[in-house]
Amino acid sequence: MDKMPDLVDRTAVARNRVRAEPDALFLQEAVADELQERLIEVNRTFKSIAIVTGFPDFWAARYPDTTIVADDDTLALEPAAHDLILHCMCLHWANDPVGQLVQCRHALKSDGLLLCAFLGGQTLHELRASLAEAEAAITGGLSPRIAPMGEIRDLGGLLQRAGFALPVADSAPLTASYANAFHLMHDLRKMGENNALTDRIKHPTRRNVLTEAASIYTASFSNEDGRVNATFEIITLTGWAPSDTQQQPLRPGSATARLADALGTTETPLDRSKD
Repeated sequence: MDKMPDLVDRTAVARNRVRAEPDALFLQEAVADELQERLIEVNRTFKSIAIVTGFPDFWAARYPDTTIVADDDTLALEPAAHDLILHCMCLHWANDPVGQLVQCRHALKSDGLLLCAFLGGQTLHELRASLAEAEAAITGGLSPRIAPMGEIRDLGGLLQRAGFALPVADSAPLTASYANAFHLMHDLRKMGENNALTDRIKHPTRRNVLTEAASIYTASFSNEDGRVNATFEIITLTGWAPSDTQQQPLRPGSATARLADALGTTETPLDRSKD
């Protein structure tokens, strides 16, 4: 069977990250703070931590005593070597996200924890809509500009497909404001998060397309301060390597108490006579 073409140009991803500037990594900062809060809530001491990331210097500074691994297609992780893996802000650039999660599971010890944070489907929906409307009006067509990111309703299933126990997926929007769309696009370049799709146009975008997109953006997504909003949706996946010591779901029909009794209410049978 022929290999499916890659959605993401990994060479372009690496090039974009090299151009990133440390003072523009506010998304990495926000995710690092959020993951730290979650680890405090877990209330467990982790002794062997690995971090999968495209920004090794940033994460090594936050977690100095860890194994830092590049988010290559094949992760440099040893089997059953870690009790905690943080997969940080790079799954949205993976051509095989399930494969990334499977590799993380194999690298975890029994009952080890994975926390995976990345950008979700609502990210930059304002910019996506503005560029699409402007390009369609001026050129009569559309070109790939923003990576199609996963939706929260689908992403929990990735953990189950990868073999994790107790899977949880949640989403948190982060809103940033900019003077205009041009400032946003400039900031995306400084973050190392600009377009790296394989089928992206390889020549500069026409100036009138960008100008029209900026005008549409301002008209549609301005805030009360006269600036424009940009949404970054942070998805966090939490999963545990299977272990016999973990809580197990009860067999269907094995309950010994009624929900109505627990809630202190009267159960009313469903009347199907009129169906």
